[in-house]
Formats: sequence, structure tokens, C-alpha cells
Amino acid sequence: MSKRNADIEKWDVEDAQFWEQEGKHIANRNLWISIPSLLMGFAVWMMWGMITTQMQNLGFSFTVNQLFSLTALAGLAGATLRIPASFMIRIAGGRNTIFLTTALLMIPAAGTGIALMNPSTPFWVFQALALLSGIGGGNFACSMSNISTFYPSKQQGYALGMNAGLGNFGVTTMQIVIPLVMTVGIFGAIAGSPMELQSASGTLIGRIEAGTDTWIQNAGFIWLVFLIPLAFAGWFGMNNLRTITPNPGSPLAAFSKILGLYGVGLVTAIVGMLALGWLNMWIALPLTIVLTLVLLRLIPGDIKPNIQKQFAIFSNKHTWSMTILYILTFGSFIGFSAALPLSINVIFGNMMEATADGTLIRVANPEAPSALTWAWIGPFVGALIRPLGGWISDKVGGSIVTQIISAIMVVASIATGYVMMQAYNATDPNQFFWLFLLLFIVLFAASGIGNGSTFRSIGVIFDQQQKGPVLGWTSAVAAYGAFIAPRVMGEQIQAGTPELAMYGFAVFYAICLVINWWFYLRKGAYVKNP
Repeated sequence: MSKRNADIEKWDVEDAQFWEQEGKHIANRNLWISIPSLLMGFAVWMMWGMITTQMQNLGFSFTVNQLFSLTALAGLAGATLRIPASFMIRIAGGRNTIFLTTALLMIPAAGTGIALMNPSTPFWVFQALALLSGIGGGNFACSMSNISTFYPSKQQGYALGMNAGLGNFGVTTMQIVIPLVMTVGIFGAIAGSPMELQSASGTLIGRIEAGTDTWIQNAGFIWLVFLIPLAFAGWFGMNNLRTITPNPGSPLAAFSKILGLYGVGLVTAIVGMLALGWLNMWIALPLTIVLTLVLLRLIPGDIKPNIQKQFAIFSNKHTWSMTILYILTFGSFIGFSAALPLSINVIFGNMMEATADGTLIRVANPEAPSALTWAWIGPFVGALIRPLGGWISDKVGGSIVTQIISAIMVVASIATGYVMMQAYNATDPNQFFWLFLLLFIVLFAASGIGNGSTFRSIGVIFDQQQKGPVLGWTSAVAAYGAFIAPRVMGEQIQAGTPELAMYGFAVFYAICLVINWWFYLRKGAYVKNP
């Protein structure tokens, strides 16, 4: 090739000689640009869990339900946008897609920084920015679909585990970086003046007392430092594979396709948000998914036949079984990542106190642990261990690993629910915090390993043409966990029964045990231990 970023006409990674002489080098270069780009996508998508926690500490005039709804809205948008993103690579090309979707993250990053400069910013502005931050969530589907086409089947667990696992570090990175950058005016007068904490907060290195100056706007601005060079890296260092995308068109034509697909997702995410005001969540979410698929089928021009061809995945029963199993793993990881910071704030930020007549009331806990200090640990463990899950699954088979972690998650969810109930109703909730955190770390670790094992299974079950769209589709549906978990946990915490949310998750995990066994582990399974 004359240029590193030229389109590639010949690509046969199952040919060992081609892979060693040429393919491996190109694949690894694309992977190592993809990983930090995806990491930034996760950071921008999931930043609302930490931002809303600090908004509460700064006294922004929004209710707890409103703050939980911002986190949930970002989750809803990110999940919905993954559906059109699943089909981008085969329509617009990998290089074109990763460049533009990374560059688009600058809009919610800069917009959030500007909005947070003024505590009087209307709530609808934050809703719009949370919606746009869902672009970072959508990027996962096209990123995974793209990387899956660069590696041979025997290295699918490694490649997808590295891309997704290290990309997932965006959650941990965000949870560490945001509290730290809020303590210093690193952007000077450009980013405006600080605000004063009304409640104690914290960072990785310790507690921050009320009255301390805080630059919450840095939580948005900081990502521009990384997004700008990454966009350049994607444009000048990645490749379109013509064997996967025969006709991406000119870059501008490809960009218009990508924007059109994301436009459909944003419209249906808004419709879904409105539907949640009228319908039960378990009805509104499937309707949002169906509406998105219907509108994608109706897109005119040369996009239409490409999408219709890829819709063949929905006639394969394994698409549906692996979708459920990926909800188990990634849905849990991203859902708990979104809900954990504010859950810590609400459950441990208050405690029970007996009045003169013996009645118990909830009052502020002066020694409450800070979510901004501790919430990062669980996602860090889950992301760190994900490549290990892919590697182990390459050795022993994905479904065996999935079965083991499913059983662990059933038990850990029940135990976590019980501890949350004890903490919520305690006069000294701090005594339960370390057990609470340990159990969540177990859940994150199990879901992280399962992320690797389920992607290994998808890489083996499906052929080269279906693998990418299936990876995108399953990740799209699973990403609704980033909406469901904050919504369910927020509602149950407000009702004083946080344990019911975790018990409900345990029931779902038990169902996944049966599905995984039936499809992939029983005698006469459809595909034996992929």
C-alpha cells in the first residue's frame, strides 16, 4: 500500500501466510487506534453517573429522580444508537466510521462543560447533552464490528477482548479522572469560575470537605484533550476493508450515511424517552428497538439493500440466545457502572436515626463514604479482567466460562441485595460499606470475564459476514442495561427497598444459566461449547 490509511482490496486473515506477512501488522495498528477511541466513547457516555453525583453535592436544583434520569437517558441513547451503529462498517467502512464517530464525541464533551459552568442551566439542556453523549455508547457496536473483521477466528477472543476490555476502561478512567480534574482550574479563565461544594465529596486520593472550590465543568472539557488527537489518528492510521465494505463511496458520502444512521437512532431514542412517560418501561424499550429497526429498513438509497442483507441475522436463533447472554454480562457491567455512584451517595449518604418517640427517620450521614472515591474500583476490575475472560475462553470454550460466571452472579446478586437492605435501614450504614463494595466487585469481575466469553462464542458461532452485525446487535440490546439498572435501582432505593432490584437481577441471571446450558452445553446442544 502507498499509504498507511489506504483502502485494502485483498484481506484473507484465515490464510496463515498472509496473516504473518501482512495482516497481523495492519490488524494490530487498527486495534491500537480503536482501543483508545472506544475508551473515550465509554468515558463520554458514562460520565453522567459521576457528574450527577457532584451536581447533587453542589446543590443543583434537581431532584434525585431527575439526576438518576440523566444517567438513564444517556444509557437509553447509547443503547439505541448501537442498533444503527451495528450496520455502519459494511455500509461506510471502518476508517470512515471510527474517525467520524470519535470526532462527534467532541459535541457532548464541550457542550456539557459549557452547561455545567452555570448552575441555572435548564434541565432540558442537560437532557439534550445526555442524549448526545449516547454517541459514545453507540460507538461500541461499530468498533467491535470493525475489529472482528481484522482478525482470524482463532484470535477472536483475544482481539475482541482487548478492544472491548481496554475500551471498557473508559468507565474507570472517567470515574478517576473526573473527580481529580474538578479539584483544579486546569483550563484557566476559559472554563469559567469554580463553585463551592455544599456537601462533602471526594476523589481517588481522599475526602473533600464542603466549602471547597470545585470546577465541575472540567468533567466535560477534559475529554477534548484526548478526542482531538484521536480523531486525527483514526483518519491517518486506520483502514477500510473493501472485502467487507465493497462500496463505501467518497469520505463525504460515507459520513452522510453514518450521520443518517445515527440520526435515526437519536430520533427513536427521543421517542423512547417520551414513551417512558406514558408506558411501562418493559413495553417502552422493546417498542423503541422495534421502531429503530423499522425506520432503518425504510432508509432510501444504497443504504437500504445493505441493511436488508444484514437483517438476515434475525432469522438465526443464535442471534437471540447470544443477545440474552450478552445482556447477562455487558448489560450488568454497564448498568452497574451507571447506577453505582449515585446509589452509594443515596444509600450511604443517609442513615436511620431514632426520634424521641422511637420513630426512625432518615438523616444525613456525616461520615458517609464518597462515591467519587470508591465507585471506580468495580468497573476497573471488570474491564481489567475482560481480556483474561477472552483468553481463557479461547482455551476451554466460551460457554463453560459463561456458565460458571452466571452461577456466581446469581449468588452475588442475592447477597448484595441483602446487604443493601441492611445498610439502608441501619443507624450506622458505614459498617456495611466494605461488604457492599466487595460484592459489587465480584459482580463486576464475573461480568467482565463473561464479556470475554460471550464474544468468543459469537466469534465462533457466526460466519465472517454475520459476525460483525451480530456483535453490534447483541451489544446494542445489552447496552439498555445502562438505562434499566439506574432506573430500577433508583426507583427501588426511593421506595426504601433497594434489595428488590438485586433480587430481580438474580432471577434473570438464573434464567441465563438455563439458556446457556440448553443451547451450548447440554448433550445434543446446537453448538457445543463455542
